[in-house]
Amino acid sequence: MPPSPWSHTRSAAVADDIDFEIKGQELQFLEIELDAGESAVAEAGSFVWKDASVQMTTVFGDGSGDAGGGFMGKLLGAGKRLVTGESLFTTVFTHTGSGKARVAFAAPTPGNILPLNLGQLGGTLICQKDSFLAAARGVSIGIHFQKRVMTGLFGGEGFIMQRLDGDGWVFVQMGGTLVERELKPGEELHVDTGCLAAYTPGVDFDLVMAGGVRSVLFGGEGLFFARLRGPGKVWIQSLPFSRLAGRMLQAAQGGGGNRGEGSILGQIGNLIDGN
Repeated sequence: MPPSPWSHTRSAAVADDIDFEIKGQELQFLEIELDAGESAVAEAGSFVWKDASVQMTTVFGDGSGDAGGGFMGKLLGAGKRLVTGESLFTTVFTHTGSGKARVAFAAPTPGNILPLNLGQLGGTLICQKDSFLAAARGVSIGIHFQKRVMTGLFGGEGFIMQRLDGDGWVFVQMGGTLVERELKPGEELHVDTGCLAAYTPGVDFDLVMAGGVRSVLFGGEGLFFARLRGPGKVWIQSLPFSRLAGRMLQAAQGGGGNRGEGSILGQIGNLIDGN
């Protein structure tokens, strides 16, 4: 099996820079190497294994406000996480020994773990809810509100998405295969609303009609596409977890995976097949 292309080795010129490697193909896990005193923050429930010298501590909020802000700052951070569907707590893993130590985390669904250096993206990333997996300590996990009512109602992720701020490494989980696109100023891309995984703040996110009445009724793609207009970067996932869960629920109920599943034509097919 070929090694993952996602790996990073510390640069001597960069301070507080964690080393990491993402292993596996469809079912990936993240392995972070810490120097003495370094810390990584992870979503609760993502831990796989660690060296004995790595101390695990559960903190209130995202762990980024421990150096200041007091109780209210921590409470605000925890509240933001709760709004985006995350736990009130995160887990901080700190290397308290000497030399190097490792800790590993895994995504809860099949897909890809994407490493991003927020410092190279202007300091901010907007992504789907529940996508945060882990980060170098200091990354702030907040909320991003959709400004347009129609985008919030039909945009696939609702009015609220996750906002990750900082200048360090952050690791987000995406479903299925991942595609990265860089849009030039004014360049547009139409994406299924559920397949939009993340984008940089410079990208304008809006909705466009999926087509005429026939396309809406029989196309199985819903009413709208996500319209993304550059400049900026966009990440697209091929298998949103909601789509995977829907297929599993359909199979459990005896519906199987029929063609034209999202349209009226698909329901007629169910009758013909005896489902």
